[in-house]
Amino acid sequence: MEQPTKIIAIISTQDETIKAGGAPVFVTRDRETLQKVSTTLSRTLDASVHEVDVNTMILVAH
Repeated sequence: MEQPTKIIAIISTQDETIKAGGAPVFVTRDRETLQKVSTTLSRTLDASVHEVDVNTMILVAH
């Protein structure tokens, strides 16, 4: 049986736009760091990265 798709992390440069919820939130200082953290987490957690907007990425386990 397949596991459901789940957001496992949120990475953003704007902490004021993120509300607390069921996934850990990582706040970065700029877009370059956002990309690096997103890539590192996706490889480590074997998850897919999806861009929500220019300042926010989500990691999704499929």
